[in-house]
Amino acid sequence: MSPTYSDPPKRPDVPVRRVANYRTGPVPDAALQPSPAPFSLAAFGEVWSIAWPTVLTMTSYTVMQFVDSLMVGQVGALEVAAQGNGGIWVFTPIAVAMGFLTVVNTYVAQNLGAGKPENGPKYAWAALWISLAAWIVILLPMALGLRSLFEIIHADAGPESARLIALESDYGRILMLGAIFTLGGRGMHHFFFGLHRPKVVTLSAIVGNGVNILANYVLIFGENGLPLLNLPGVPGVPALGLRGAAIGTVLGSFVELAIPFAVFLGPRLNAELKTRGAWRPRLGPMRDLYRIGWPGALQFGNEIVCWALFMTVLVGTFGPDHMTAAWIVLKYMHLSFMPAVGFSVAVTSLVGKYIGAGNPDVGVARARLGLLMSVGYMTVCAAVFYVLREPLVAVFVGERVDAEQARNIIDIGAKLMICAALFQTVDAFGIVYNGALRGAGDTVWPGIVTVIFSWVFIIGGGYLAVGLRPEWESVGPWIAAAVYIIVFGVTMAWRFESGRWRSIKLLAPEEREAARVAPLGPGLPPGEAEAAVRDIAEELAGPGPG
Repeated sequence: MSPTYSDPPKRPDVPVRRVANYRTGPVPDAALQPSPAPFSLAAFGEVWSIAWPTVLTMTSYTVMQFVDSLMVGQVGALEVAAQGNGGIWVFTPIAVAMGFLTVVNTYVAQNLGAGKPENGPKYAWAALWISLAAWIVILLPMALGLRSLFEIIHADAGPESARLIALESDYGRILMLGAIFTLGGRGMHHFFFGLHRPKVVTLSAIVGNGVNILANYVLIFGENGLPLLNLPGVPGVPALGLRGAAIGTVLGSFVELAIPFAVFLGPRLNAELKTRGAWRPRLGPMRDLYRIGWPGALQFGNEIVCWALFMTVLVGTFGPDHMTAAWIVLKYMHLSFMPAVGFSVAVTSLVGKYIGAGNPDVGVARARLGLLMSVGYMTVCAAVFYVLREPLVAVFVGERVDAEQARNIIDIGAKLMICAALFQTVDAFGIVYNGALRGAGDTVWPGIVTVIFSWVFIIGGGYLAVGLRPEWESVGPWIAAAVYIIVFGVTMAWRFESGRWRSIKLLAPEEREAARVAPLGPGLPPGEAEAAVRDIAEELAGPGPG
């Protein structure tokens, strides 16, 4: 059933909160209410209704990665370093492709706000075609040369690095072979985020992460199980160690793509938006994604390259124990900033929707609310990092690590946890405001700034710290990284609050004019409290009567 709309009241002095319901048809005049005040409970409710599934999705994914590393830590300390090094270098080309895919959210949300949600599916299909092309042209060839890359990185480390190189290469190669599922899943996720149906993504993330954790346990430990926790193994299954962790991640990624893709092609969504009809490759939507997506691709890819050099070269200068400790701290940072990334994605959707509806001031207010929630969470994380720094690091040090090495890793990690605690609050500003700018289509300026800042502070500052203050060891580069995150957060806040993005127009003139009179929809039915599982069941069941 196609959505229908009512005209807004003819009162230019009252901002209208315009909504439509896919399932109930026309919106009665009584439903057309003024937009809630910027910091009212209604405004918080609107932000939270979009944010909580996204935050839960990001948190679920982060917990999966965290448990992944905990399991790998029981195999050995070197495996933790290899998992981190292999994962971040593999993620570098994936991050470039993801930069194009994130703006699917922007286009879908702005078309949603302009009352043209049927334009959204073509961007989801464009994302899938871009993912396939990136996998075939870039990722598969890179998988063949991955070992050579790590041999170059560790060229000065001596013969003792041979095992580290082997572990990194095996882990990374498996991830690259399965990256088509990772990329396709992200494209689908951003489509549903932009459509303001994030619970589809939430369910897929929870199920996919559950599959990943179960597969990891079975494949990492095999028939040996985990005697430390009195957990049995699976008879006849070999213990694959780090390779098992990589295979488990690929299986989880497949599930995270399969569920939203099934909903996307399902009879209900196809009846509403003709999702199946837009499958053919089209240059127009791909060009649109490239037009505002290339700065994000540059931003994400460049930042990952800098962090990869930071962890493997700068921190790696001081040996495997420093790399292991640094990766442990980074895992805790993921628990802190990934929920903030969830708020950022939600803010992208809200800002895009309200700009598409011709009401950018409401979008600004919603971005500030998302920031407030993120700041509160990350500030609490900062306190936990500082107070519990030693026991938090010790959790990752398995019983197979000798006492002296374990003590060294914990001491190093505790110092780095203090560095991480220092920038948690400001990091929320950079993450959320970057998402707000993306929702407005302002991607070029943040992308260029990220490139400059990351090379100046992370690489340049880290290199100077290693060369001029070697006695600081890996703490030196981490101080440089802290400066980068603080400066970036302040800069993104200034950019968004300056309003420079208001001159950017992504929709065609006739679409912007339609947005002045069209309702802000379709979106989630007001006040509906359905469970995610029921949503999925309804989507797959097909359209209802009428």
